[in-house]
Amino acid sequence: MRQLNEYKTLGKTGLKVSPVSLGTMTFGTDWGWGASAQEAKRIFASYVERGGNLIDTADLYTNGKSEEFIGEFIKDLNARDKVAIATKFSFNAEPGNPNAGGNGRKNIRRALEGSLKRLQTDYIDLYILHAYDMVTPVEEVMNTLNDLVREGKILHIGLSNVPAWYAARAQTWAEYQGSEPVSSIQMEYSLVARSVEREHQPMAQELNMGILAWSPLAGGFLSGKYSRQNGEIVGKGRVAETKQSGNPIMEKFDTESNWTVLKTLEDVAKELNRTPAEVAINWVVHQNKVTSTLIAATRLEQLEKNIQALEFDIPKDLLQRLNQASQPEKNDIDHFSDDTLVSMINGGTKVLR
Repeated sequence: MRQLNEYKTLGKTGLKVSPVSLGTMTFGTDWGWGASAQEAKRIFASYVERGGNLIDTADLYTNGKSEEFIGEFIKDLNARDKVAIATKFSFNAEPGNPNAGGNGRKNIRRALEGSLKRLQTDYIDLYILHAYDMVTPVEEVMNTLNDLVREGKILHIGLSNVPAWYAARAQTWAEYQGSEPVSSIQMEYSLVARSVEREHQPMAQELNMGILAWSPLAGGFLSGKYSRQNGEIVGKGRVAETKQSGNPIMEKFDTESNWTVLKTLEDVAKELNRTPAEVAINWVVHQNKVTSTLIAATRLEQLEKNIQALEFDIPKDLLQRLNQASQPEKNDIDHFSDDTLVSMINGGTKVLR
């Protein structure tokens, strides 16, 4: 059981953040769905009043409206010293201009200046590379971000949606240079997206990075809103808007094993007298090395229900059922963690770290 005002330090830093962070991709209606300015402000104010302090956004979200809303809300509530702002860069802001996107030095500085203006602040608490662009050298990214820390424009560095080798190389470069380290990695993590456990989780443990988990409800799949009837997805939510967009989140609805996980989740939730969404969020919040889990809402009631996910513990037997149902498939290297091979490596002895 956790409380919203029980804080953890982010990686090996002094920045203290709440166990669930407020994801604001839903702030603004520019994408055809989301919360109006009035409702978004109610959500924001309630989260902060309850003790939540990590606000997650990106320059991409609702075409910049999310950042604009947050800037206004913080100003109106005089909350700048209460909250930590996390925003992101990577996605292109000007089609046809390759340097208006990606992770090169030129775009990082362009993106940051835009975010600072929209957020009405002179610094960002956590500045996050949004996605691996497959071309920019990690040294350029880390040197640029370190310069921005030295200039006082950002306080901490984060990475999101990157391969584990890339994050490890970035942290090693920072250690070698004696520069600002990576404080956290932000990765998708849910009962139907557990690949982070294979390499990212042990890497974060070894290299002093916190994990910020996004999409604990798998794009709404684990919310309990959806079912299948005659092969068709039915239920309330924004699947109808997303279905034709090509958004990869729809892959969650096309995987048979995911529906098996959902059935187990619904059964466990029923035994706990909780909603599937509450149980799914609770499961992620308590995973190893997860510092904060992103939750989002388009209505105040959704936020309140999501925060309730902190209010209970999942009994061991039910937790085991969830873990077994959602266990990811093994790859070749996973076989070397089997008990038999571990025993061969350790000569039949038990070795702890």
